[in-house]
Amino acid sequence: MGTRSERRGRMRGTRSWGRPCCPSLSGLLSELGTKGEHMRRHSFEHDGLVFSFLDAGGEGQPLLALHGHWMGGSDFSGLAADLGPGWRLIALDQRGFGETDHNAPHDIPAYLSDAIALLDHLSIDRPVPVLGHSFGGVVACHLAAARPDRVSALIIEDIGVTLDDDSSAHVANWGGVFRLREDLEDRLGPRLSPYLQNSIRRVADGWTLNFEPAEFLLSERAINGDHRGVWLQSRCPALVVSGSESRICDPAELQAMAQSRENTAFIQLRAGHSVHIDAPAEFARHLRAFLEDSCA
Repeated sequence: MGTRSERRGRMRGTRSWGRPCCPSLSGLLSELGTKGEHMRRHSFEHDGLVFSFLDAGGEGQPLLALHGHWMGGSDFSGLAADLGPGWRLIALDQRGFGETDHNAPHDIPAYLSDAIALLDHLSIDRPVPVLGHSFGGVVACHLAAARPDRVSALIIEDIGVTLDDDSSAHVANWGGVFRLREDLEDRLGPRLSPYLQNSIRRVADGWTLNFEPAEFLLSERAINGDHRGVWLQSRCPALVVSGSESRICDPAELQAMAQSRENTAFIQLRAGHSVHIDAPAEFARHLRAFLEDSCA
């Protein structure tokens, strides 16, 4: 997601996450799959849908995390472990993704309503910091602008403010059920498969993704557009995090985005688009420092 950079040898409007840039493949799979015990899964009803979310629990300060397209709340499990016990990470499976109901309407007001409904369900009425990765970063920007009474700080992970994406050709053959898990992983390809391990689920006849490619495209279209005005509306402290090896966003664009807004810091880590997965310890260290400074 995000504005495509031709300087990185890519065509505008198509998606290519690039190689897992920092950890080894085994390290990346370990980061995705071994820390889930630090979060417990729950559900609630809103807008005629059943939503699923993960909650680290405990006495720490709440931190709401919103995932990127193709991913889910479980991709923040490692971060929850790294931030605890001082921070209680709460990760929503957004509508159409993960264990939340699919086949839902997709638009930005709905995404904002979902996030507020989760906070209300947990009886969290004071402002909380919101971390948004990619698609989740767009939602977080709009949430801070529309509901400043609920957002105390923003962390925007590798997403810009001008989007014009069309991934239809890329995901066209991802749908359906695959007899073997390896068949689905081969279809995703060696670059993406390691990042989407938490998005693969077992069904009666084999293996499938926990999102529908056609529904993802509705969500992609829902967030396309120019969000610069929304980005500048909010006044809370913000941190923009860039992955130096990202094939989704141009780091120079993200740095300019940060410089355009008051009370906003910028960092770049050696990582791809999923900075919190590629550089988990460094991401957590910078995030903790920002949270302690802005939410003390």
